[in-house]
Amino acid sequence: MSDDNGSTNKNYKTDFRDGMAIDWDVPIKMDDGIVLRCDVYRPLKDGQYPIILSYGPYGKWLHFEDGYGDQWRRMCESRPDVPANSTNKYQQWEVVDPEKWVPDDYIVIRVDSRGAGRSQGVIDIWSLREAQDQAICVDWAGVQPWSNGKVGLNGISYYAENQWQTAALQPKHLAAMCAWEGALDYYRDMAWHGGIFCRGFVQDWSTAQVYTLQNGRGSRGHRSRMTGDWVSGPETLTEEELGGNRRNFYADCLANKLDTDEFWQSRMPDHSKIKTPMLSTANWGGQGLHPRGNFEGFVRSASKNKWLEVHGIEHWTHFYTDYGLDLQKRFFGHFLKGEDTGWIERQPKVQLQIRYPGETFVERHENEWPLARTDWTKFYIHPDSMTISEEKQTSKSSVEYLGLSDGVTFLSDPLTEDMEITGPISSKLWVSSETNDADLFLVLRAFTPDMKEITFQGALDPHTPLAQGWLRCSHRKLDEDLTLPYRPYHTHDEIQLLTPNETYEVDVEVWPTCIVMPKGHRIGFSIRGKDYVYPGDSGTNFGEYASWTGCGLFKHDDPVDRPAEVFGGEVTLHTGPDQQAFIMLPVIPTG
Repeated sequence: MSDDNGSTNKNYKTDFRDGMAIDWDVPIKMDDGIVLRCDVYRPLKDGQYPIILSYGPYGKWLHFEDGYGDQWRRMCESRPDVPANSTNKYQQWEVVDPEKWVPDDYIVIRVDSRGAGRSQGVIDIWSLREAQDQAICVDWAGVQPWSNGKVGLNGISYYAENQWQTAALQPKHLAAMCAWEGALDYYRDMAWHGGIFCRGFVQDWSTAQVYTLQNGRGSRGHRSRMTGDWVSGPETLTEEELGGNRRNFYADCLANKLDTDEFWQSRMPDHSKIKTPMLSTANWGGQGLHPRGNFEGFVRSASKNKWLEVHGIEHWTHFYTDYGLDLQKRFFGHFLKGEDTGWIERQPKVQLQIRYPGETFVERHENEWPLARTDWTKFYIHPDSMTISEEKQTSKSSVEYLGLSDGVTFLSDPLTEDMEITGPISSKLWVSSETNDADLFLVLRAFTPDMKEITFQGALDPHTPLAQGWLRCSHRKLDEDLTLPYRPYHTHDEIQLLTPNETYEVDVEVWPTCIVMPKGHRIGFSIRGKDYVYPGDSGTNFGEYASWTGCGLFKHDDPVDRPAEVFGGEVTLHTGPDQQAFIMLPVIPTG
């Protein structure tokens, strides 16, 4: 488990290697008696240091390359600053590299979440119990003899998503949080997009990435290159025993169809209690999981000290680049160390990487989100010509499509000048269905002058469209207090079935995006009955997830949730002087 200069005591073992003292498998006892295990990476010199802590299910002993080899290799090839200045022996998926933090006098703590990796217990994904565990770990770290009493939470995705609720619990020693691309509202951001079940993520991800690292896999799991021991604990359980030690996330999500259910409410943080200084970072291409929560968390939290940063490309990459590392260290250096990093004086409240076609980004600093100077521009749909324009409808028109089909696409005229679209998006439609329900899949798209679609390297899928939104028409009820003109907010607290062939007004939230559309290009607006599919060769295959076609693993194709007899009927979109259907875009004036 270690080299010859290791030391042991009755609870854990310590190695001294690569300029660090590493305490392996340190026990932390929870208030219900369950013991979690963490690794502590410390400076060799005795002292009291600030803590960077992460808590999650991806196996603290599983090396990045052993779990996500393709992603690691591609990232290192395209971003040589990622592997630079480190032996990379301790790299792990979606958390910090201790070799880039410990030399700057930080302590890095990685905790295997309840029931995962080396930690005891039952896996209950993103539960209140997990948030309570993380809060206990924060306050445990804050009183250790090597701690200065200040703990920061940092990490990507899962390690970001559980920060919101932990912060709302207000552990005493939590001094700062960096939620890097982390959903916040598990109902709206993840499992039930607009009331439509996202089976592709809920089932495929939990099976491939969490349950494969469950505690008790022992010798049937991974062997760690970091320690030489088993990533998922020394004990090897049967499949039946493993099944008894985890909640079925897919079944739980599918069974809890409304946001009123305790399953969801117990996982929702109280925004008014999130007061921790925060850096919230989003990804323009994270459609289906990551960006919405970062924007909502930034806008709605009660933190007086909060900053937003938004970037592009794969969701794991910038966290590890010099760009991301600089942001994190300046932020945590101020709040955990009291250093003069210039964060307060020079860091803009909102830092945006403005996106252009061809994966080109230009950094711009702003003061708020959404941008105060936004020109909220309605592009009205015209079924008679299959176009969108700023001209309102002057006469009635309609268009039909089958409810499980590719639907219809409306195109703008070629743009007469460059147009920047940056911010949240909303759409108002008038819809009827020949059945008692209908699912709407809205896609904002970009086309070159010769009508080739422009897609982007998303947080996951390399052919991600500009923006997407979803709504099950029976979930059309709006929360009057939380709905904003540019961001409809649905209650999801009751099912209001349609009367067949009657027309209903519906508002659809389309997730925020950013693009500078060049002159001569066209805006496309698709209203579909199923997930977006990139109209070309995806050229991607991610092993356990198979081929991705534009929306990654965020697919809404569960036959239990979407029976053809309900959602396969003919859907009609209606427009007219009294039914002004549109998509409202956040156009940013030039100059």
